[in-house]
Amino acid sequence: MIRVSPGARIVLGVIAGFVLVVLYGPLLVAIFFSFFEFRNNAVAWDSFSFDAYVSLVHDEGIIEAVENTLIVGAAAVGLSLILGTALAFYYNGSRSRLRELLQLLIFLPFLMPPIITGLSLLIFFREVDVPRSLWTVVIGHTVFVLALVYRIVLSRLQTLRTSLVEASLDLGASRWQTFRYVLLPALLPAIGSAAILAFALSFDETLITLLVTGTDSTLPMRLWGMMRMGFTPDINALVAVILVGTTLLALLAIRFVKLPTQH
Repeated sequence: MIRVSPGARIVLGVIAGFVLVVLYGPLLVAIFFSFFEFRNNAVAWDSFSFDAYVSLVHDEGIIEAVENTLIVGAAAVGLSLILGTALAFYYNGSRSRLRELLQLLIFLPFLMPPIITGLSLLIFFREVDVPRSLWTVVIGHTVFVLALVYRIVLSRLQTLRTSLVEASLDLGASRWQTFRYVLLPALLPAIGSAAILAFALSFDETLITLLVTGTDSTLPMRLWGMMRMGFTPDINALVAVILVGTTLLALLAIRFVKLPTQH
């Protein structure tokens, strides 16, 4: 264990505090001004209200964007979980040389800049004559988050003892029963955390969405379009809602990640 002097702790604490202020200070300011108005270069302390949040609820464009975001996120998470889990089982159980190439293809869209991935998908959809819509956004998000799901599930799968599977098969269980009653319960924490993190990435993705979407917009795109007109109480309220939602997702993901270590 490294011992740190009291003076060094103070310096590190000041640096950490400064970083937190720089990162989260603007968000706190936006949340503050979602409740108060700014008049004549001063805060109107008597203007406290929830009007900005009420207007969000009645904004059809925002509601539609939220629905589109949830549809895209849920579909992308579902597809990535199915494909990622299947590919993780294939990589873990196969000895083919092609599995390394397959793994490279899985990670490439995640490692490349999103604008490159988005342009590649845009060119692909144009060449195969697929009209851009929410489903092309789902495909783009699935390609992007697949690597994350695959890596999390594979890491958990590689920690499981092969003797569990062998014992299940020796006792007369079929491969499906072995997967359902032995492997799946052990993989559920990894699958749950992968699903939450994949949804968070899908929720936040803007560049790929911008390039492959049609006339429908997701919530980040809607927020980006609103910000072009300047910061308003509605934007501040939307930022607050997004911050609370993503924080809850992060806490839920931490809960899933910690589950395996409790035994």
